[in-house]
Amino acid sequence: MKTIFKPTPTVLTIAGFDPYGGAGIQIDSKTIHALGGYAYTVTTALTAQNSQGVYALEPVSPEMLRLQLTTLLDDVKVDAVKIGMLANTALIEVVVDVLKKYALSNIVLDPVMISSSGKELLEEEAVDVMVQRLFPLCRLITPNLMETNALLGTQYKGEMKESIVMANGLFKLGADAVLLKGGHGIEKEAVDCLVEPSGVTCISTPRVNTSHTHGTGCMLSSAIATYLAQTFTLKSSVKGAKNFLYERLQASKDLNLSYQSNNHDKKEPIF
Repeated sequence: MKTIFKPTPTVLTIAGFDPYGGAGIQIDSKTIHALGGYAYTVTTALTAQNSQGVYALEPVSPEMLRLQLTTLLDDVKVDAVKIGMLANTALIEVVVDVLKKYALSNIVLDPVMISSSGKELLEEEAVDVMVQRLFPLCRLITPNLMETNALLGTQYKGEMKESIVMANGLFKLGADAVLLKGGHGIEKEAVDCLVEPSGVTCISTPRVNTSHTHGTGCMLSSAIATYLAQTFTLKSSVKGAKNFLYERLQASKDLNLSYQSNNHDKKEPIF
């Protein structure tokens, strides 16, 4: 009997480099491989960060970003794309051009704008370019509450009843489907709402009391992309990714790193 060759599902992550290993292309790679995919990684920026936050970033040149992408994509096929930190307008323009040139699909955008420690990760003038040129190419965008408010110029609190209004605002900006994440919301449980033109699906998990929260958004978006690469529906991909994140947060206490000080305000890696 002839053996049928089934390629490994592949996910391209376009994001920043985290020397702490808990966010960006590092956690994307860990997540993609943990879920049975293979990760291709393209770096948009070097960062200096640790458990206390992001201290500095240095974007790669547009030429180097384009060369990373085209060299890779001239050689391999990609089943899904996760996009994280893009840093500036020039890098967004490169990504848009490449996505179109290679007709890439299953694109999940985590619109990284400001770190949880308050560091600006996307130049202010680049936001409109991201919205106008990149949003329409994406199958899903996954903003947290702070990013949603920044994009819409609002002050929503993260209540479930606000989901439709927030999503409609993002639809008007060109989004095709939106996952409104509940990690920063005020609901008792962590409720993420997938809003598509066809309806709303909300997935709830208990909140996990842990300091291991560094890179949660990166993990969730790369997990969704990995499920999409495996031909799951968008709804199933979001549910699978949400459950994966919850399970990893529950097990995160098993990761016990040594630190130079006893500062208790750490945001540690998940795995």
